[in-house]
Amino acid sequence: MNEGHLGSRSALSKQNSKSADAKPTPLGRRVSHHVVNLAARGLINVALALPYKRRVPFMGWIVANVIGRIAPYHRRAKAHLALIFPDMPAAERARIATACINNAGRSLIENYSTKDFLAHMEGTPIEGPGFAAMEEATNAGRAIILQTGHFGNYEAVRATILALGYKPGGIYREMTNPFFNKHYIQTLHAYGGPGFPKGKGMRPLIKFLKDGGHLIILNDQHENGAPVFDFLGKPAHTTMTPAELALRFDALVIPYFGIRNPDGITFRCVMEAPIAHTDAETMTQEMNDRISARIRAHPEQWFWVPRRWRAKDPGTPS
Repeated sequence: MNEGHLGSRSALSKQNSKSADAKPTPLGRRVSHHVVNLAARGLINVALALPYKRRVPFMGWIVANVIGRIAPYHRRAKAHLALIFPDMPAAERARIATACINNAGRSLIENYSTKDFLAHMEGTPIEGPGFAAMEEATNAGRAIILQTGHFGNYEAVRATILALGYKPGGIYREMTNPFFNKHYIQTLHAYGGPGFPKGKGMRPLIKFLKDGGHLIILNDQHENGAPVFDFLGKPAHTTMTPAELALRFDALVIPYFGIRNPDGITFRCVMEAPIAHTDAETMTQEMNDRISARIRAHPEQWFWVPRRWRAKDPGTPS
Protein backbone atom coordinates (compact mmCIF):
# COMPACT_ATOMS: atom_id res chain seq x y z
CA MET A 1 0.00 0.00 0.00
CA ASN A 2 1.21 3.46 -0.82
CA GLU A 3 -1.42 5.08 1.33
CA GLY A 4 -0.16 7.52 3.87
CA HIS A 5 -1.96 9.24 6.65
CA LEU A 6 -0.18 9.57 9.92
CA GLY A 7 3.17 9.21 8.21
CA SER A 8 2.59 10.73 4.82
CA ARG A 9 5.82 12.56 4.33
CA SER A 10 5.87 16.28 3.82
CA ALA A 11 8.49 18.25 1.91
CA LEU A 12 10.91 18.43 4.82
CA SER A 13 10.43 14.85 5.97
CA LYS A 14 10.82 13.49 2.42
CA GLN A 15 14.12 15.28 2.11
CA ASN A 16 15.06 13.87 5.49
CA SER A 17 14.18 10.32 4.48
CA LYS A 18 16.13 10.39 1.22
CA SER A 19 19.12 12.56 1.96
CA ALA A 20 21.43 9.73 3.00
CA ASP A 21 20.53 7.19 0.31
CA ALA A 22 23.76 7.77 -1.60
CA LYS A 23 26.08 7.06 1.34
CA PRO A 24 28.28 4.02 0.59
CA THR A 25 28.35 2.42 4.04
CA PRO A 26 25.87 1.75 6.86
CA LEU A 27 28.01 3.90 9.18
CA GLY A 28 28.02 6.74 6.67
CA ARG A 29 24.27 6.52 6.26
CA ARG A 30 23.77 6.53 10.03
CA VAL A 31 25.96 9.61 10.49
CA SER A 32 24.16 11.40 7.66
CA HIS A 33 20.75 10.47 9.08
CA HIS A 34 21.84 11.84 12.46
CA VAL A 35 23.10 15.13 11.01
CA VAL A 36 19.99 15.65 8.87
CA ASN A 37 17.75 14.87 11.81
CA LEU A 38 19.55 17.38 14.03
CA ALA A 39 19.15 20.07 11.38
CA ALA A 40 15.50 19.27 10.74
CA ARG A 41 14.65 18.99 14.40
CA GLY A 42 16.45 22.25 15.11
CA LEU A 43 14.43 24.06 12.45
CA ILE A 44 11.19 22.60 13.75
CA ASN A 45 12.04 23.66 17.30
CA VAL A 46 12.82 27.20 16.15
CA ALA A 47 9.45 27.35 14.42
CA LEU A 48 7.63 25.90 17.42
CA ALA A 49 9.09 28.65 19.61
CA LEU A 50 7.18 31.24 17.56
CA PRO A 51 3.53 32.15 18.15
CA TYR A 52 1.28 29.84 16.13
CA LYS A 53 0.19 32.45 13.60
CA ARG A 54 3.82 33.36 12.91
CA ARG A 55 5.31 29.84 12.87
CA VAL A 56 3.02 28.59 10.09
CA PRO A 57 4.02 31.21 7.45
CA PHE A 58 7.62 31.09 8.70
CA MET A 59 7.92 27.37 7.98
CA GLY A 60 6.13 27.75 4.67
CA TRP A 61 8.65 30.38 3.58
CA ILE A 62 11.67 28.37 4.74
CA VAL A 63 10.58 25.19 2.96
CA ALA A 64 9.65 27.02 -0.24
CA ASN A 65 12.63 29.35 -0.46
CA VAL A 66 15.47 27.43 1.23
CA ILE A 67 14.86 23.69 1.52
CA GLY A 68 12.82 23.54 -1.67
CA ARG A 69 15.64 25.19 -3.63
CA ILE A 70 18.43 23.08 -2.17
CA ALA A 71 16.44 19.95 -2.97
CA PRO A 72 15.01 19.50 -6.52
CA TYR A 73 11.48 20.31 -5.43
CA HIS A 74 10.93 23.33 -7.66
CA ARG A 75 12.29 21.59 -10.75
CA ARG A 76 10.15 18.51 -10.24
CA ALA A 77 7.01 20.48 -9.44
CA LYS A 78 7.39 22.64 -12.54
CA ALA A 79 8.03 19.57 -14.72
CA HIS A 80 4.87 17.88 -13.47
CA LEU A 81 2.85 21.05 -13.90
CA ALA A 82 4.10 21.30 -17.49
CA LEU A 83 2.99 17.70 -18.08
CA ILE A 84 -0.55 18.35 -16.88
CA PHE A 85 -0.91 22.00 -17.95
CA PRO A 86 1.24 22.30 -21.11
CA ASP A 87 -0.49 25.53 -22.17
CA MET A 88 -0.01 27.25 -18.84
CA PRO A 89 2.53 30.12 -18.93
CA ALA A 90 5.87 29.19 -17.39
CA ALA A 91 5.60 32.04 -14.88
CA GLU A 92 2.31 30.67 -13.59
CA ARG A 93 3.77 27.17 -13.26
CA ALA A 94 6.66 28.64 -11.28
CA ARG A 95 4.21 30.49 -9.01
CA ILE A 96 2.18 27.34 -8.35
CA ALA A 97 5.35 25.31 -7.70
CA THR A 98 6.50 27.76 -5.05
CA ALA A 99 3.04 27.97 -3.51
CA CYS A 100 2.65 24.18 -3.27
CA ILE A 101 6.02 23.80 -1.53
CA ASN A 102 5.08 26.64 0.81
CA ASN A 103 1.85 24.78 1.59
CA ALA A 104 3.84 21.64 2.39
CA GLY A 105 6.00 23.55 4.86
CA ARG A 106 2.96 25.06 6.52
CA SER A 107 1.35 21.63 6.79
CA LEU A 108 4.47 20.13 8.33
CA ILE A 109 4.65 22.59 11.21
CA GLU A 110 0.87 22.55 11.69
CA ASN A 111 1.08 18.80 12.15
CA TYR A 112 3.91 19.18 14.66
CA SER A 113 1.88 21.81 16.54
CA THR A 114 -0.52 19.20 17.88
CA LYS A 115 -2.24 21.11 20.68
CA ASP A 116 -2.23 24.43 18.88
CA PHE A 117 -3.51 22.94 15.64
CA LEU A 118 -6.30 21.04 17.39
CA ALA A 119 -7.36 24.21 19.19
CA HIS A 120 -7.10 26.19 15.96
CA MET A 121 -9.35 23.75 14.07
CA GLU A 122 -11.93 23.14 16.79
CA GLY A 123 -15.34 24.38 15.77
CA THR A 124 -14.50 24.69 12.07
CA PRO A 125 -17.68 23.91 10.11
CA ILE A 126 -17.67 20.72 8.06
CA GLU A 127 -19.20 21.22 4.64
CA GLY A 128 -20.73 18.68 2.31
CA PRO A 129 -22.99 15.63 2.63
CA GLY A 130 -20.22 13.31 3.78
CA PHE A 131 -20.36 14.34 7.43
CA ALA A 132 -24.01 13.35 7.84
CA ALA A 133 -23.23 10.08 6.07
CA MET A 134 -20.36 9.48 8.48
CA GLU A 135 -22.59 10.11 11.48
CA GLU A 136 -25.20 7.69 10.17
CA ALA A 137 -22.63 4.98 9.43
CA THR A 138 -21.00 5.48 12.85
CA ASN A 139 -24.33 5.08 14.62
CA ALA A 140 -24.88 1.86 12.67
CA GLY A 141 -21.43 0.52 13.64
CA ARG A 142 -20.28 0.50 10.03
CA ALA A 143 -16.61 0.86 9.12
CA ILE A 144 -15.61 4.02 7.27
CA ILE A 145 -12.72 4.76 4.94
CA LEU A 146 -11.93 8.47 4.72
CA GLN A 147 -9.96 9.13 1.55
CA THR A 148 -7.95 12.18 0.59
CA GLY A 149 -4.62 13.19 -0.91
CA HIS A 150 -1.58 15.34 -0.23
CA PHE A 151 -3.70 18.42 -0.70
CA GLY A 152 -4.16 21.47 1.52
CA ASN A 153 -3.53 19.93 4.92
CA TYR A 154 -4.94 16.41 5.05
CA GLU A 155 -4.89 16.58 8.87
CA ALA A 156 -7.21 19.59 9.06
CA VAL A 157 -10.41 17.57 8.82
CA ARG A 158 -9.11 14.94 11.22
CA ALA A 159 -8.27 17.65 13.76
CA THR A 160 -11.79 19.01 13.39
CA ILE A 161 -13.60 15.69 13.86
CA LEU A 162 -11.34 14.73 16.77
CA ALA A 163 -12.93 17.58 18.71
CA LEU A 164 -16.31 15.95 17.98
CA GLY A 165 -15.27 12.67 19.56
CA TYR A 166 -14.19 10.69 16.51
CA LYS A 167 -10.91 8.74 16.68
CA PRO A 168 -9.89 7.89 13.11
CA GLY A 169 -6.83 5.75 12.56
CA GLY A 170 -4.56 5.63 9.55
CA ILE A 171 -1.91 3.80 7.59
CA TYR A 172 1.54 5.36 7.62
CA ARG A 173 4.89 4.69 6.00
CA GLU A 174 7.94 4.66 8.24
CA MET A 175 10.85 6.77 7.04
CA THR A 176 14.33 5.50 6.35
CA ASN A 177 15.86 8.00 8.77
CA PRO A 178 15.32 6.26 12.15
CA PHE A 179 16.21 9.36 14.19
CA PHE A 180 13.65 11.59 12.51
CA ASN A 181 11.11 8.77 12.24
CA LYS A 182 11.04 8.29 16.01
CA HIS A 183 9.81 11.77 16.92
CA TYR A 184 7.78 12.19 13.73
CA ILE A 185 5.68 9.10 14.50
CA GLN A 186 5.30 10.19 18.12
CA THR A 187 3.97 13.53 16.91
CA LEU A 188 1.52 11.87 14.55
CA HIS A 189 0.22 9.51 17.22
CA ALA A 190 -0.36 12.50 19.49
CA TYR A 191 -3.50 13.26 17.52
CA GLY A 192 -5.12 10.06 18.80
CA GLY A 193 -6.47 7.09 16.89
CA PRO A 194 -4.47 3.98 16.02
CA GLY A 195 -1.71 3.97 13.43
CA PHE A 196 -0.93 1.05 11.16
CA PRO A 197 2.63 1.00 9.75
CA LYS A 198 2.81 -0.13 6.17
CA GLY A 199 4.31 -3.57 5.69
CA LYS A 200 3.94 -4.62 9.33
CA GLY A 201 0.98 -6.97 8.89
CA MET A 202 -2.71 -6.54 8.17
CA ARG A 203 -4.25 -8.26 11.21
CA PRO A 204 -4.64 -5.16 13.43
CA LEU A 205 -5.99 -3.15 10.50
CA ILE A 206 -8.53 -5.83 9.62
CA LYS A 207 -9.72 -6.02 13.22
CA PHE A 208 -10.03 -2.24 13.32
CA LEU A 209 -12.31 -2.24 10.27
CA LYS A 210 -14.31 -5.25 11.47
CA ASP A 211 -14.96 -3.34 14.69
CA GLY A 212 -16.38 -0.40 12.75
CA GLY A 213 -13.29 1.81 12.86
CA HIS A 214 -12.66 4.91 10.77
CA LEU A 215 -9.55 4.64 8.60
CA ILE A 216 -7.91 7.57 6.82
CA ILE A 217 -6.04 6.73 3.60
CA LEU A 218 -4.09 8.96 1.23
CA ASN A 219 -3.73 7.25 -2.12
CA ASP A 220 -2.66 9.94 -4.56
CA GLN A 221 0.95 8.78 -4.98
CA HIS A 222 2.65 6.25 -7.25
CA GLU A 223 2.37 2.61 -6.23
CA ASN A 224 4.82 0.15 -7.79
CA GLY A 225 3.06 -2.64 -9.63
CA ALA A 226 -0.42 -1.20 -9.15
CA PRO A 227 -2.89 -0.97 -12.05
CA VAL A 228 -2.89 2.13 -14.22
CA PHE A 229 -5.71 4.64 -13.86
CA ASP A 230 -6.28 8.13 -15.18
CA PHE A 231 -5.05 10.86 -12.84
CA LEU A 232 -5.33 14.45 -14.02
CA GLY A 233 -5.60 13.18 -17.58
CA LYS A 234 -2.42 11.06 -17.53
CA PRO A 235 -1.82 7.36 -16.77
CA ALA A 236 -0.71 6.72 -13.19
CA HIS A 237 -0.18 3.55 -11.17
CA THR A 238 -2.79 3.72 -8.41
CA THR A 239 -3.43 1.30 -5.58
CA MET A 240 -6.88 -0.29 -5.41
CA THR A 241 -6.44 -1.22 -1.74
CA PRO A 242 -8.90 1.38 -0.34
CA ALA A 243 -11.66 0.19 -2.66
CA GLU A 244 -10.84 -3.46 -2.01
CA LEU A 245 -10.96 -2.91 1.76
CA ALA A 246 -14.25 -1.06 1.43
CA LEU A 247 -15.84 -3.87 -0.53
CA ARG A 248 -14.43 -6.58 1.73
CA PHE A 249 -15.60 -4.96 4.97
CA ASP A 250 -18.64 -3.04 3.67
CA ALA A 251 -16.95 0.22 4.65
CA LEU A 252 -18.45 3.54 3.64
CA VAL A 253 -15.97 5.51 1.48
CA ILE A 254 -16.01 9.29 2.02
CA PRO A 255 -13.62 11.60 0.15
CA TYR A 256 -12.58 14.60 2.24
CA PHE A 257 -10.37 17.66 1.83
CA GLY A 258 -8.84 20.29 4.11
CA ILE A 259 -8.70 23.29 1.77
CA ARG A 260 -6.41 26.09 2.89
CA ASN A 261 -8.06 29.50 2.79
CA PRO A 262 -6.39 32.53 1.16
CA ASP A 263 -5.24 33.75 4.59
CA GLY A 264 -2.88 30.73 4.64
CA ILE A 265 -3.82 29.58 8.12
CA THR A 266 -7.53 28.69 8.24
CA PHE A 267 -9.31 25.93 6.33
CA ARG A 268 -12.51 24.84 4.70
CA CYS A 269 -13.25 21.27 5.79
CA VAL A 270 -15.19 19.41 3.11
CA MET A 271 -16.56 15.86 3.29
CA GLU A 272 -17.99 14.90 -0.08
CA ALA A 273 -20.77 12.48 -0.92
CA PRO A 274 -19.72 8.84 -0.38
CA ILE A 275 -18.38 6.81 -3.28
CA ALA A 276 -20.92 4.16 -4.23
CA HIS A 277 -19.93 0.50 -3.90
CA THR A 278 -19.53 -0.92 -7.40
CA ASP A 279 -16.24 -2.62 -8.19
CA ALA A 280 -12.68 -1.82 -7.14
CA GLU A 281 -11.68 -0.42 -10.53
CA THR A 282 -14.64 1.95 -10.83
CA MET A 283 -14.32 3.12 -7.23
CA THR A 284 -10.57 3.75 -7.59
CA GLN A 285 -11.07 5.82 -10.73
CA GLU A 286 -13.81 7.85 -9.05
CA MET A 287 -11.50 8.68 -6.15
CA ASN A 288 -8.81 9.75 -8.61
CA ASP A 289 -11.41 11.94 -10.29
CA ARG A 290 -12.49 13.48 -6.98
CA ILE A 291 -8.91 14.38 -6.05
CA SER A 292 -8.20 15.61 -9.58
CA ALA A 293 -11.16 18.00 -9.45
CA ARG A 294 -9.87 19.54 -6.23
CA ILE A 295 -6.36 19.87 -7.66
CA ARG A 296 -7.62 21.59 -10.79
CA ALA A 297 -9.58 24.02 -8.64
CA HIS A 298 -6.62 24.73 -6.31
CA PRO A 299 -3.41 23.51 -8.02
CA GLU A 300 -1.19 25.37 -5.54
CA GLN A 301 -2.46 23.16 -2.71
CA TRP A 302 -1.39 19.76 -4.08
CA PHE A 303 2.18 18.52 -3.58
CA TRP A 304 3.47 18.33 -7.15
CA VAL A 305 6.95 17.10 -6.23
CA PRO A 306 6.68 13.25 -6.06
CA ARG A 307 6.91 11.35 -9.35
CA ARG A 308 3.21 10.47 -9.57
CA TRP A 309 3.21 9.57 -13.28
CA ARG A 310 5.54 6.64 -13.89
CA ALA A 311 3.33 4.64 -16.21
CA LYS A 312 4.75 4.37 -19.72
CA ASP A 313 3.98 7.65 -21.36
CA PRO A 314 6.34 9.59 -23.68
CA GLY A 315 5.36 12.87 -22.01
CA THR A 316 6.17 11.86 -18.45
CA PRO A 317 9.14 13.78 -16.95
CA SER A 318 11.88 11.80 -15.24
